[in-house]
Amino acid sequence: MTPTEDIILRYSHRGMNALRSYLPPDYCRRAAQAILSWPRGTVLLTTGFYVAGHAETDGPAGTLVLAKALAGLGFDPVVVTDGYCRGFFEPEGLETVYMDPAAGEADYRALLEERDPVGLISVERCGTNVENDYANMRGVSIRDHSARLDLLFDLARGRIPTVGVGDGGNEIGMGNLREPIREKLSLVPCRTEVDHLVIATVSNWGAYGIAACLEKLSGRPLMLSFDAIRAFLRRTVAMGSVDGVSGVPAETVDGFALGVEEEIVESLRGAKIA
Repeated sequence: MTPTEDIILRYSHRGMNALRSYLPPDYCRRAAQAILSWPRGTVLLTTGFYVAGHAETDGPAGTLVLAKALAGLGFDPVVVTDGYCRGFFEPEGLETVYMDPAAGEADYRALLEERDPVGLISVERCGTNVENDYANMRGVSIRDHSARLDLLFDLARGRIPTVGVGDGGNEIGMGNLREPIREKLSLVPCRTEVDHLVIATVSNWGAYGIAACLEKLSGRPLMLSFDAIRAFLRRTVAMGSVDGVSGVPAETVDGFALGVEEEIVESLRGAKIA
């Protein structure tokens, strides 16, 4: 059987394989084990990456799969995002909190106090980089269009356990590897750190990998079917979501066709975990 980490790094073309040696070989399993150790309660999940006036297709689908897995384990998942993902998650039965780009530290501190989460998880969400900006993979600032969700993770540091999923270097959690990202990929890295970082070719795949590990470690059926994932992608694209590479409202993710997405999901069902 193929290890989970090999599957979620399949077809890597943006340097994530170059970062793998800086993480434990079973980093996805470790993230899942950590989640299973959390006391049951509210988990806040952040996602939604701004692309030309829309949220990209990478991130929300992975968040859906992971949120459903968490619910199956007895957690209360709550999605925290901004208006570009409005209406994505409520039809799936998931509570969603929308934050404004103007919201500051006091607002995020109040959210943490109100919700009292047992854990935070980010799936493909831009974080402040080491140059104090929010930038896309082309280095273009998206600060004015991005709610400062990384503040949740900064405020939680050392108090609330955190997990981050990324595929480029500018996402929440990639601050764990800021020096390798700068040296190996010549990118300006995100500065936000997490307790457990999961890297993948596509962030959705990283979230699927965590869910698959949760399923295997718990012995419970937690993974959504590919048909459910495809239906979610189709609906959110109809609402305006775009491929992050092409910027086109298409049922593709980071340039990969749905057939590849299906391959990853089905491969994870038979994956090996250490």
